[in-house]
This record gives sequence, structure tokens and C-alpha cells, in this order.
Amino acid sequence: MKVDAFDFTLPPERIALRPVSPRDSARLLVLDGAATHDAAVRDLPSFLRAGDLLVFNDTRVLPAQLDGRRGDARIGATLHKREGPRRWRAFVRNAKRLREGDVIDFGAGVTATAGDRGEDGSFALDFAGDEPVELLLDRAGTMPLPPYIASRRPTDARDAEDYQTMFARETGAVAAPTAALHFTPALIAALEAAGIGHAMLTLHVGAGTFLPVKAEDTDDHRMHAEWGRIDQPTADRLNAVRAAGGRVIAVGTTSLRLIESAAGEDGTIRPFEGDTAIFITPGYRFRGIDGLMTNFHLPRSTLFMLVSALMGLDRMQAAYAHAIAAGYRFYSYGDASLLLPEWRR
Repeated sequence: MKVDAFDFTLPPERIALRPVSPRDSARLLVLDGAATHDAAVRDLPSFLRAGDLLVFNDTRVLPAQLDGRRGDARIGATLHKREGPRRWRAFVRNAKRLREGDVIDFGAGVTATAGDRGEDGSFALDFAGDEPVELLLDRAGTMPLPPYIASRRPTDARDAEDYQTMFARETGAVAAPTAALHFTPALIAALEAAGIGHAMLTLHVGAGTFLPVKAEDTDDHRMHAEWGRIDQPTADRLNAVRAAGGRVIAVGTTSLRLIESAAGEDGTIRPFEGDTAIFITPGYRFRGIDGLMTNFHLPRSTLFMLVSALMGLDRMQAAYAHAIAAGYRFYSYGDASLLLPEWRR
């Protein structure tokens, strides 16, 4: 499909620069088959059914944004994928001043040597020393806010908490699974009281999630791989929920992409551990999920393509036009949508 089909105009004032408080007071646009409802995230139990299961991504975001120097040149790096115990792949600002073998000083006793440059323009960075890289990042790094926020305000101490979900435990992401940012212990308790369970998987979100689609046709776009894991007990639970007539609702596109990567043609979800570069566009047949809770996505993005595959492009274009007109807040710190397709109501 032509990428232009997924374009829309978003007024800059609709981009959220901070999350609302409490988190579950964010607005929720519900697309339930052909019906549309304006609600709040705390209303979520009333739009689901006893026996449904929400699936969260328990990845934890690293302070993966680094600023340093190579001689007189200022070099910025955003880590996006671990390649070894001390090696990370990174997108680099001022990359024209960096060559393989150069040493970058990120301050606080943290240095890294530039390795090979990939086809996507990223560099491998090999961190010096014996300390775990996570400790080095705690000293020298900051939270890697999305470009549409970072370009409008500096990262600060609040972001260390705001950009982390209540489920975060498996360290390795450089972007948050933002749909889960809306959840609070009180909301989870309300869902459990309504007979709606939850499960965890892990997908370490990479910075490639924010890269624009530069191709003119979706067939020519190449996705960045991200590492994920679904263990056997979790796979068994998801299969059991569906066998009993419940619905598997992915919380976030990261959870959805990993479940779909693990699902066979017959819809059975199997254990999975490894990289996935699944790219979901209209025409895709969903096998492992029955619905999705997600934030509002950028125009022409792979994530807007994904939600259009789930609900239909015309439906999503109309829904986003409604959200813009109604004052919904967009992107990582913004409001949410609950997408329940007609075929699995």
C-alpha cells in the first residue's frame, strides 16, 4: 500500500508533553465494532468482559540517551539494541564526525569505542570497563524521550518515573510500552474484581519504533528487530483463555507484535524467545489477539498501519479525526484507545 494513505494532520498542541495524573484519568476512545464511545481509562472494566485477559509488556526502560565528546566534536547516542554483554547498537547524532575506532567520552567515567556502522546508519558502541553497562547508563544516561517530546522540552527528573510503567521489571528497553503507562494498582484491582485477568510478556522496545517510514510503499519498508520472550506458562494461559471463550487483549503494540510473532496459523500461541521484525499492515490476518489497547500514533508510522490493519484504514482515519476534534492528547504521554474489532466482539 502507498504510505500516503496513512497520513493525517495533527495540530502540534495535541501532542502531550506530560502525562495526566493520576494515570488512569487519561481519556479512552473506545472503538467497539462499529460503535464509538468517549470514556476514561478508569472505565476500562465496563468495556471488557469477565474471562478476558489483558497482556502487558514488563520491559523496563534504560536511561539510554547519552551525550558525549569525541575530541572537540559533540556526539549524541541513543542506544536501541543490545548486541553483546558490552556492545549496544546506537543511533548517533553528529555521526559524520565519528569513525570506527573512535572513543567517545560520555562523562562520569563512561567511555565507548565506535564499532561498525550498519546499513541503517547506526553504530555499534563497545563500552569500556568491567561494570555492567546498566550501571554506566545510570551514571551518564538520561531517559530517551521520543523526539516529538525531546524537541520541545528537556528531559528532567520527573521523566524517570513518568516514562516507566507500573509493570517494569525486565531491563532492556529504550522506549516505553506506553499504553501500559495508564495503569494503576487501583485500576488493576477493579479489573480483577470484574473477572478480567492480566499476564506478562517481555519485548525490549528499540528506538527504531520512532523512525519515520521513508519508503513510498509499505512493501519497501524494513522494520528494526526487537528481542522478546513469551514463556511456556504464559503461552498456555493465553491459549486457555481463548479456548474458554475469553478474549486476549494486548496492551500496547509491542505486546501485540510479540503475540502475533508467537502465534501459529491455527491461532495457537507457542513459547517464543528471540528477535521479531514483524510488520503488520492492512490485509494481515490476526491469529493471536482479539483486541488492543494503545495510544494514538504518528501519521505515516508503522504503528498507525498496525491499528489500521486491525480496525480498517477508513475506520481509523475517522477515529483519529474524531480524537483530534474532541481534544484527545496524542502520542507517548497522551490518551489511549481501546480497539475491539467486529470479528471478535
